[in-house]
Amino acid sequence: MAAGPEPAVAEVRAAVRRFLAAHVTGRSVAVACSGGPDSLALSEATVHCGSRGGLEVHGLVVDHGLQPGSDRVAEEAVTVLRELGCATATVLRATVDGVGGPEAAAREARYAALRSAAGRGVPVLLGHTRDDQAETVLLGLGRGSGPRSIAGMRECDPPWGRPLLGVSRSTTATACTALGLAPWSDPHNRDPRFRRVRLRTEVLPLLEDVLAGGVAAALARTAAQLREDLDVLDESAAALLASARRGDGGTLDVEVLASAPAALRRRALRSWLLSAGVGDLTDAQLRSSDELVGRWRGQGPVALPGSFVVRRAHGRLHVD
Repeated sequence: MAAGPEPAVAEVRAAVRRFLAAHVTGRSVAVACSGGPDSLALSEATVHCGSRGGLEVHGLVVDHGLQPGSDRVAEEAVTVLRELGCATATVLRATVDGVGGPEAAAREARYAALRSAAGRGVPVLLGHTRDDQAETVLLGLGRGSGPRSIAGMRECDPPWGRPLLGVSRSTTATACTALGLAPWSDPHNRDPRFRRVRLRTEVLPLLEDVLAGGVAAALARTAAQLREDLDVLDESAAALLASARRGDGGTLDVEVLASAPAALRRRALRSWLLSAGVGDLTDAQLRSSDELVGRWRGQGPVALPGSFVVRRAHGRLHVD
């Protein structure tokens, strides 16, 4: 009897197989691959599992142009993807010129390039692991911007798919070794100028030591539990918002809003303000807007980002 694949390879493939069965209904899928161990292991598993179901796998490699030789690294990743059996493998050139620091700007440029190349309705699989999820939760805790920021990444958030959120980074590295793949080691992943790198190399190892292990898995479980709770709250907030809308939806009935708990009301107000075009809404601004309902004393309008204001008049909230 032939031996099965090495356990790490089997674990990665099983995670991908479950994701494809649960979330992919079309005949093609794209995989974002940097050439690192996480995305290489994901690419191999996706081709392996997809070939059994007639699924076409298209490899996408983003070259940010931020490091000398990045074009060579991208071309080498494309070569590996073709050898693995991807139907196509393409290098995407991204211009990193956004705001919010180099990490955020690179992420925005990368996601824009991937979304454009994959095409409408085609899932794009990303190699985020359980360790990445733990880092994301810690970053959210540091920002202090509420449960949404520590709920982590979703497994399926179209067009993005993250089959490996339950798989450790060490498992993907072991899988690559077992498969004879030689991943690229990104120097940026060791550069302490980046906050996520310091979390990875300093904070999480310290937490693992102090708390006797299992921290990454515990943080990932916490994120999953929060997402379940947030989904329920979001549904309730959407129903409240629908009940409070008046006319063309541009105003809200204060009396309807006032009947709801403050936490639920603020979620509804946040959705309403975002849909009106208000961006970068802070918690303080949201709470001030909510006071027009919950602590009304005849106060004037609340200034919001983008030169918007929210005001109360004749029993309704208006945003202008």
